[in-house]
Amino acid sequence: MNSFGRIFRVSIFGESHGPSVGIVIDGCPPGIPINTEDFEDEINRRRSGAKGTTPRTEPDIPEFLSGVFNDKTTGAPVTILFRNTNTRSRDYSLFTKIPRPGHADFVAYKKYKGFTDYRGGGHFSGRLTLGLVAAGVVASKVVNDMDINAKLIEAGGMKDIEKAIDLAVEKKDSIGGVVECVVSNVPAGLGEPFFDSVEAVLSHLLFSIPAIKGVEFGAGFAASKMHGSEHNDSFIDQSGKTETNYAGGINGGITNSNDIVFRVAVKPTSSTSIKQRTINIESGKMTDLEVEGRHDLCIALRVPVVVEAVTAIAMADFSLLIRAFEQNQK
Repeated sequence: MNSFGRIFRVSIFGESHGPSVGIVIDGCPPGIPINTEDFEDEINRRRSGAKGTTPRTEPDIPEFLSGVFNDKTTGAPVTILFRNTNTRSRDYSLFTKIPRPGHADFVAYKKYKGFTDYRGGGHFSGRLTLGLVAAGVVASKVVNDMDINAKLIEAGGMKDIEKAIDLAVEKKDSIGGVVECVVSNVPAGLGEPFFDSVEAVLSHLLFSIPAIKGVEFGAGFAASKMHGSEHNDSFIDQSGKTETNYAGGINGGITNSNDIVFRVAVKPTSSTSIKQRTINIESGKMTDLEVEGRHDLCIALRVPVVVEAVTAIAMADFSLLIRAFEQNQK
């Protein structure tokens, strides 16, 4: 489905080269101050144009279609739209017959029986993360006491990000990366066992970001090599603060008041100019494919702000669930 959340519920819409992309946010509390300037910094962080990113640039000015009046949320669904103005769809017509290895071209063709909008990757494009970023701006106002920060800590297997990008440009081949996110000032008690644990909900949202192929919390996979006495985080005060944080701020799927810490693995973008072998689904014969057009060499450069956004969305939903529960107890 294209909707997510229990109280703070988001619904994403649009295609990469269609008229627009955007997001609908239902369950947003009324009275939250909001205007177009609030989105500028986050949208600029996601914007392309830097070395290693696609040369496609868009103005990305948010338009509020509903739910905002006199610069305040009204309590009605907040609909935010972004126009697509810089499209070049001719670059994608080839992929209807010759799907890019690693991309959604083939599965979209099969699932939607050839009716999917293939231009720019259609509904499967990273362009749609713009709506997530917009929802994240609103969500961060709901959980404004929390501090959510993500950064790219590795690209192409290297800690030196700039060097990794230079090598990718030289080789004309895409690379992936690792993004780490830390959420501070998190209260204890967020999370709804069993299937709506903090890890489960965050992972669900994180894997909705195109190109994400792995998620780990705290010590992550390294925990499998540790002893329990080493991995266990000793509590050192009544607030729940721990001496270490191998659990990443979560026990039993519920926040323990320490920083939530997690990392995501971002795969290399499928659209690489390196020649690849693939199938022509019309003729049934193998063929060479050389991808042309405007594509990111390292999409991981633009992922941190999207990771922050979906994290804010999850935290807003958890927080509003707690508020609803507490109100019902009165």
